[in-house]
Amino acid sequence: METNLENSVIFDRGEVNPYGKYFSGTSYLNMLSLDGVVTANVTFEPGCINNWHVHNADKGGGQILLVTGGRGYYQEFGKEAQELHAGDVVVIPAGVKHWHGAAKDSWFVHIAVEVPGENGSNEWLEPVAQEDYAKLP
Repeated sequence: METNLENSVIFDRGEVNPYGKYFSGTSYLNMLSLDGVVTANVTFEPGCINNWHVHNADKGGGQILLVTGGRGYYQEFGKEAQELHAGDVVVIPAGVKHWHGAAKDSWFVHIAVEVPGENGSNEWLEPVAQEDYAKLP
């Protein structure tokens, strides 16, 4: 288990995530920028994932994930989950239902970049089925 990642991230892990009700397990949020392009460092404890969600926008929008540590997953609705490691980049267009988070046995850290868009919003949906998550390596 990559437990040492808890204290060896590029940015401080921040405080317990105030959006925790949309996560299974514990995550931490450190807002890096709120001006121009909203950017955050998000740290997931082992086994923590977020609910299905969609980044909505009338034009533009979406999210980019820059993985900085650990092992985790990203999954778009109707597709197989992708395993993620430090150095991976995920571009998520607006309107795509997805989830992301840590593997069961590893911390996971990514920088979340909110792509500017018109009338952007985040829509939190149902939790990921635990039986589906449990099947991931």
